[in-house]
Amino acid sequence: MTSKFTRRPFGAPLALVPAVTAAIALSACGGTSSATSDVLDADSAASAAASSGTVTVSPLPGTPDASPQTQISFLGGAGTQVSDVHLVGSRSGNHGGSLRAYSTGTGESFLPSHPFQTGERVSVHARVASGGTTQTVSTSFTIANQDKVSQRQFPINPGNPNAIQHYSSAPGLTPSTVSITTSAKPGASPGDLFQAPYQGKGSPGPMISEQNGGLVWFHPLPKDDSATNMQVQQYEGKPVLTWWQGRILEVGFGQGEDQIYNTSYQHVATIYAGNGYHADLHVIKITPQGTAWIDVFDPIHMNLSAAHGEANGVLTDSVVEEVDIKTGLVMWEWHALGHIPIGESNNPAPKASYPWDYVHINSISPGPASGTAGVGADQPGDVLLSSRNTWTLYDVDMHTGGIDWRLGGSHSSFKLGGGTRFYWQHDSEWQPGGLISVFDNGSDPPKEKQSRGLLLDPNTSSHTVTLVRQFTNPSRTLLAESQGNLLNLSSGENTSGNWLMGYGGLPNFTEYDPAGHVLLDGTLGKNVQSFRTYLQPWSAQAPGVPAVAVSGSAVAVSWNGATNVASWQVLGGASASALAPVASAPKRGFQTTISVPGGAAYIAVQALDSSGTVLATSHTTKG
Repeated sequence: MTSKFTRRPFGAPLALVPAVTAAIALSACGGTSSATSDVLDADSAASAAASSGTVTVSPLPGTPDASPQTQISFLGGAGTQVSDVHLVGSRSGNHGGSLRAYSTGTGESFLPSHPFQTGERVSVHARVASGGTTQTVSTSFTIANQDKVSQRQFPINPGNPNAIQHYSSAPGLTPSTVSITTSAKPGASPGDLFQAPYQGKGSPGPMISEQNGGLVWFHPLPKDDSATNMQVQQYEGKPVLTWWQGRILEVGFGQGEDQIYNTSYQHVATIYAGNGYHADLHVIKITPQGTAWIDVFDPIHMNLSAAHGEANGVLTDSVVEEVDIKTGLVMWEWHALGHIPIGESNNPAPKASYPWDYVHINSISPGPASGTAGVGADQPGDVLLSSRNTWTLYDVDMHTGGIDWRLGGSHSSFKLGGGTRFYWQHDSEWQPGGLISVFDNGSDPPKEKQSRGLLLDPNTSSHTVTLVRQFTNPSRTLLAESQGNLLNLSSGENTSGNWLMGYGGLPNFTEYDPAGHVLLDGTLGKNVQSFRTYLQPWSAQAPGVPAVAVSGSAVAVSWNGATNVASWQVLGGASASALAPVASAPKRGFQTTISVPGGAAYIAVQALDSSGTVLATSHTTKG
């Protein structure tokens, strides 16, 4: 990736507003320090970033709440090399450390030998060779006073205990049911459903289902863990399963890691947030370059008096990271605090010490030069962020960290056309031609009668945005208080095909054709949630061997995750060493029950593909 020079934004200015930062102070070691003395203003922060040429240094200049465990990231073009790093904390003094290169060959991170101190100002200078030139780059930032929030999780919702899947051959798999209310119609997109049910009855975990609701694969999780964002992505040129896994806290965010599994359901990699953070549940997006975009929620102590909150308050900042998957190094990091003024929040500051989630970044969509090929962005090197609690989409310049424009909210850079205003939204994504899709929750508290899927056309020349298309369920009123997504199911570079909408906090999901007609509709169990729903092709080889349960003359067989089984063949005999075919049946759903005449003393079952080839044979069990 090659970063670009700073550009003059139109509409609203870069969002680090001195009047706001002066009114709010970071609480550090029992005292307060003026934000104006510890944080660069908008112009100087942008100038400092621009002075770094084609290399972006993170934490970005002016970051007011960097982690005490932060590394210093130098991201540039191919062959970027760093030397002569000089790192000084205003309280901790000089810091030694080591340089480690990114697997992409586009830069290095400097890992300090010991952490920084709360509230101190850190200055960084280094020499960077990139593109045949050598330059001096710098950054300066302040260290946060981090808060340890309650680890209490949401209680399980009451639901229907009958809406849980049970299998005698696989008793450890008990996910929510998937009920199809409108079967796939002609023109519906092929593929399987990818979800991660949680919060209601049934076990939480990543799950794949057929379009008829039949289970394909379920991955049970350790106690107290949940999963979100189960989907198919590409890693090192191959399809993989990815999901977030961890604890979902009552304070409104997740603490965990992101998982990558291959088409044999084998663990490939775990993506950890860098700089001492825990990955949040909202985003895991892999790029063709082998990097991952993730988000982090970081509660910090702050004086919130200016926002009518507590003087000794806690604010939850949203942090965006691009992480090198192979090395675990942070290549780029951006903090909402310092770029998005607290005055833009539509979520009032609490009167108690409960953490104030003022911005709540819930989706990340990098532009084409930022690792996502084939999509439209205003300029190469932009990244599109959705902030639920400001009702705004932000186009962020990766090099400076500045906001080039806002769409929606109270300071929109665009004149909003009819039907384009949204509230408490999720899942904004760049689409071909510079269009933007977004799931408009419209609720919590309600601002609309029904949640919508929107396709928007922002015109950066006329500063207007128009509604291209919207989707709402025609048969029932669905207003999702949280979560949700809108997925473009078109192949190639277009937006004229089908769309899938997952309702997040509601158990519903719907596929629409371009005219908004329902092609597929379904629901998880009552009160069950799935942060996002995906519909994608999937082919996999299940690990191990089929599982078998025998009850009298009935043999139940399943193979968790197998996609290429066409039929089952039952082997029976008087001894385990003398088995012969005694019955067969086509595969019927996740578990197939086969009647075996005569009651063999020993039983095994073979999985056959469509040509009759044996894929695997179960362990032998007594009949």
